[in-house]
Amino acid sequence: MRTLNRRRYCTKRLLGRVFAGLLGFALLSWTYAGQETNTARKAEAGKVTPHSGGLHGYIGFSASRPPARSEFSAGMGFYSAVWPLIDQPLANFQIGLASTWITPDNYDNKDLPLTPEGTLARTWKERGPTWDSVFQTVEGGLGYWGGNHFRYGAPKFSMNATPQCYDYEIGSPGWSFFYSNEALPDNRLGIAQLSNRLLIPPDGLPFEGNPNGQFLGYTWMALPFTDATNGDPPTGDQSWTCFLSAANFKGPIAYYIPETWSKIGKLFKYPFIYGRGLDARPGNMGGGAMEINTVPRFDSTDAQGVVYSKIPRLQFPVDSQGKAFLAQDVTYYSKAALYDAFKGWRNHGLPCSGRFDEKGNWKSRLTTQTTRYDQDGKKMNGVERVFDTRVFDGNVWGLEWFTSGLSPRGSFPQYFKQVGEERVAVAAADVPAETQLLSQEFKLAGRGEPYTSPPTGAWSRPGPKGGHFTAKLGDGSLVTYSWYRFVDQPSFQQYGWSEEKKAALQAFVEHIHAHWPIDRDYMAPPSRGALATLDPALLVTPPKGLEVGYVPIVTRQLSQ
Repeated sequence: MRTLNRRRYCTKRLLGRVFAGLLGFALLSWTYAGQETNTARKAEAGKVTPHSGGLHGYIGFSASRPPARSEFSAGMGFYSAVWPLIDQPLANFQIGLASTWITPDNYDNKDLPLTPEGTLARTWKERGPTWDSVFQTVEGGLGYWGGNHFRYGAPKFSMNATPQCYDYEIGSPGWSFFYSNEALPDNRLGIAQLSNRLLIPPDGLPFEGNPNGQFLGYTWMALPFTDATNGDPPTGDQSWTCFLSAANFKGPIAYYIPETWSKIGKLFKYPFIYGRGLDARPGNMGGGAMEINTVPRFDSTDAQGVVYSKIPRLQFPVDSQGKAFLAQDVTYYSKAALYDAFKGWRNHGLPCSGRFDEKGNWKSRLTTQTTRYDQDGKKMNGVERVFDTRVFDGNVWGLEWFTSGLSPRGSFPQYFKQVGEERVAVAAADVPAETQLLSQEFKLAGRGEPYTSPPTGAWSRPGPKGGHFTAKLGDGSLVTYSWYRFVDQPSFQQYGWSEEKKAALQAFVEHIHAHWPIDRDYMAPPSRGALATLDPALLVTPPKGLEVGYVPIVTRQLSQ
């Protein structure tokens, strides 16, 4: 028994020594592995990598709709603040200032698709079953777009729209949303320039200097420049017309030709959508937002392997109390505001002033909620400790800053730390020096290629009556433009309109040019604040003999 017990004792001692040896070896291995990991982490610290996806979200407001849904749907607009969100023009950067989306109101359709098979938006299954939000839109407004060719710090205004389920976009009388140097094909042109006093460059309308919270008013009005038709395709009488209210220009600048919206049904042999586009349907606008689309970022790690990120400095026009007023006077309009008087004038009645009649106005009530942000799909936390969205007295929407220490007043947080699966806002002082992030500078935007129009097709037949003229804009570009008779401008040439129809439209536009000046209030003035000033170089005077009935169409834009 003693021998057996001794053997057992020896075996236990041997196993203990083996276990202790293995444990020591493991601990030693772990120590070496930890040292190697720490060495690797230290080696990786400060390795800065550039990325996109630095920030995404919609800083927005909701606007109440009138009780009579279809009555106040012939127009909608508001005043939006203009300011340089960034202090230098950055590459790969796209953020809209307070803007909106207008869609045709197809509330009676609950389950049938508005987007025909074969269109781009139809592939976005999450938008089904009706795809009403991506069927047709009027959008754009103020902002910075990734495709801008000529960046200069301040934002621009652009009257963008998507008439065919995002198959293509229209942003000016000749071009898309800055996606191509070449003009749109003749059969995709959609904007008719109306103003004979303002240039509409393909890269958007710049402002004078650096506005700091002044307001630009813009309203979309559905006006009957032409009658509805029962042709192929049937087309409504709504020409969505863009009115601006700036310090040095007031009035309509251009409109979308009704056929721009109606021709999709014929093109795709889909008669269900006849009469469901923006040419015929009431407009629907549910609010507005700053759409944060494309923002660059830098990532780096500290000595412990923790990831930190940096985005560009985004600045806002705050007052002494840390408040930024960004949108106000959101208004819906019925046909009594302008449509009725406009149509009466067109049908040989008395001239109308163009002012929006108050009896056709309905003031919306705004609401808002805290924005959810993400960085490359990762939820961002802590921004709400810096600022939050507010509806201030007077029904003004904007942002309010708090005392947080995370960023200067009026600035979006620039630095974030990876904590679990989230990115948490941190102060610049809390970013470890070894990350090298504090000294990193984002790539500046370069000059784009010239926008060019073709020498043939709708641009040359029937062609301009006067040109070529040039203007040097504050964004560093040079625009060339020619004077076209209104109905001879390129956008109309795809339609086989009768001479009688063209003559009637031409005569009416001549009356508009003669009776509607650019220093009259069409929208009601802003309830607070001053108006922003458009780049004075955009303002032109018609040559002698072309004072009415002719419009300046930009044919080229390039760097000065």
